[in-house]
Order: sequence, then structure tokens, then C-alpha cells
Amino acid sequence: MLANILLALDTHDLAVLTLLDLLAAYDMVNHVTLLRQLEESHVLHSHVLSWFQSYLDGHMQYVCRGTTSSTITFLLSGVLLWLVLGPNLFMLYTADLLQLVNRYQLCSHLYTDDTHIYSSCHPSVAL
Repeated sequence: MLANILLALDTHDLAVLTLLDLLAAYDMVNHVTLLRQLEESHVLHSHVLSWFQSYLDGHMQYVCRGTTSSTITFLLSGVLLWLVLGPNLFMLYTADLLQLVNRYQLCSHLYTDDTHIYSSCHPSVAL
């Protein structure tokens, strides 16, 4: 990626780079929306969807301080970044972003929680 941007700058083209840090977005993945996307866009059937739903259901959190703890809350959103399945589910959830990038013929590099979108053009095209 960096080589492409440097090449554009060496040829006096304009280069644009957008960096998206999506770490906090992992907590916002809506389970119902994710399951619907898996069913509609990725054509997963009932047994596979049930498996994904069982993976997503039942995650809970609470806060503990000393001997006192808060009420347990079941999570309706979020995927776990540090488990193997989390980043894969997140990529499926954000697949529309990649389609948008491709539609406008931009280049992208996707990492676990970082997305780089870039492009370059000759200055005369930008006018």
C-alpha cells in the first residue's frame, strides 16, 4: 500500500489515504443484523445460522469491585476481537464497506480493526 502511494507522489499525482480505526466498532456489531446479513448475503442455512446464534447468545458482562458486583447484563451486540471467530464475523458484518470501496474503484487494506482506503489520480483529473 505504501509503495503505491509513494509511486503516486513520485509521479506528481494526488494521493488520498483514509485510515479507519474500527476497534470500538467491534462492540457495536448488532447480533440480529449480523445474523440477517449471514442469512441474506452469505446464504447460510438454518443449522449454520443456529450455530452462529448459539455463539453470539449468552455473552454477559458485569462489573466487580472488591466484594461488590453489578447486575449481570446479557449483551445484544458486539463480537470478541481476541477470539478467532470475532474478526471473521466483523469482516462479514462490514462487507458492505468493502463493496462501497470497490464501487468507487478505490484501493483498500483490511486488518483486524484497521481499514486503509486510498487512491491517487493525476491533478488534471481532480479538477
